[in-house]
Amino acid sequence: MSAVTQTHESRSAFARYRHSLWLLTTRDLKVRYSTSFLGYFWSILDPLVMAAIYWIVFTKIFHRGAPIEQPYIVFLLTALLPWTWFNGVVSDATRAFTKEAKLVRSTKIPRTIWVARLALSKGIEFIVSLPVIVFFALISLATPDPAQLHWQVVFVPLAIVLQAALALGVGLIVAPLVVFFNDLERAVKLGLRFLFYASPIVYSVSGVPKELRPYASINPLSGIISLYRAAFFPTELNWFDVGMSAIITVIILTIGILVFRRTVPTVLKEI
Repeated sequence: MSAVTQTHESRSAFARYRHSLWLLTTRDLKVRYSTSFLGYFWSILDPLVMAAIYWIVFTKIFHRGAPIEQPYIVFLLTALLPWTWFNGVVSDATRAFTKEAKLVRSTKIPRTIWVARLALSKGIEFIVSLPVIVFFALISLATPDPAQLHWQVVFVPLAIVLQAALALGVGLIVAPLVVFFNDLERAVKLGLRFLFYASPIVYSVSGVPKELRPYASINPLSGIISLYRAAFFPTELNWFDVGMSAIITVIILTIGILVFRRTVPTVLKEI
């Protein structure tokens, strides 16, 4: 077989993969919102409610003069919206195979698509929710501490790429293993709850005690969140954490691909 033929077949396979991925992604989005009255607003309602709760708790109830980045609502949303994306992908990955087992078995498309479409659909929801941050940033202009957009906003695409790779990697590990270990779904929920508070979402990276900083840097979400926040809070950007996030993300994605390839034949028999 000539190199030209191989290249043509590779391009055709990639085109089919991309087409199938997009079809499943759009199907997920349509099913999720076609029968919903609020539609798109459901994708931002949960982080908005969480942001409101934490804003009240940390600025009105427990705030006693400790330095909090202002405006705090923008500070919260720049981390809560990315967290909603990551949390949604990992949570749904626990049901990626079991929810539509018959369809997974009967189709010939690469099984990685069943996880990749979660990362893509949740990522689209995240991107369309970004105007919420802009909305609150504009409202803050009428306050003593307005949000200011800085040139570091150019790092947001890097944050999106890293987060997509991280979510996909974790999803590729979780999706097949849940088929073998039913208790893993509950363990994932507990792990996500712990990870939420272990990540600099409701607090600043600079607020982490020095003795805990090495552990905080191991969390790949720390660097990713700092990239998002740098758009409005440039002092939050920590390139050491970003570098650690990139390294750990690559490791997790590599492990995810290897685990998925080794387990998926057995998974198809189990489901």
